[in-house]
Amino acid sequence: MPDIGEKAPSFTLPRDGGGTVSLSDYAGKAVVLYFYPRDDTPGCTKESIGFTESAALFDAAGAVVVGVSKDSVKSHDKFVAKHNLGIVLASDENETLCEDMGVWVEKNMYGKKYMGIERATFLIDGAGVIQQIWRKVKVPGHVDAVLDAVKAL
Repeated sequence: MPDIGEKAPSFTLPRDGGGTVSLSDYAGKAVVLYFYPRDDTPGCTKESIGFTESAALFDAAGAVVVGVSKDSVKSHDKFVAKHNLGIVLASDENETLCEDMGVWVEKNMYGKKYMGIERATFLIDGAGVIQQIWRKVKVPGHVDAVLDAVKAL
């Protein structure tokens, strides 16, 4: 599990709209890498819309926002179209990046244990070093907190 001050693991994943997205695509730029459990669920939708609404502010602060879930590219494309999202969504169907970042965890709902993605966000600077980590994210106010941290870089 990576920690603040460590290099973020490199990755290349398929993305919405076709093609791939890699951490190296954004060398020299800050990257807000947020992990969310599932496309088109209430919390994930609110979070993704929040990042979309603030995308221009992140861009002005020198950062790009990339969302990651296990959902397929096809699912991401539907999610983007349905909610007019304006951020990159990467598909980690094999949980490789999720495991590398320590967000593939055991969850418990109504007494049933299962593996899933913990909602988490990583702020990675232009040199690829993790500057801040938010785990077990609560959606209200999260986008603003991340934007403040980007501006403070």
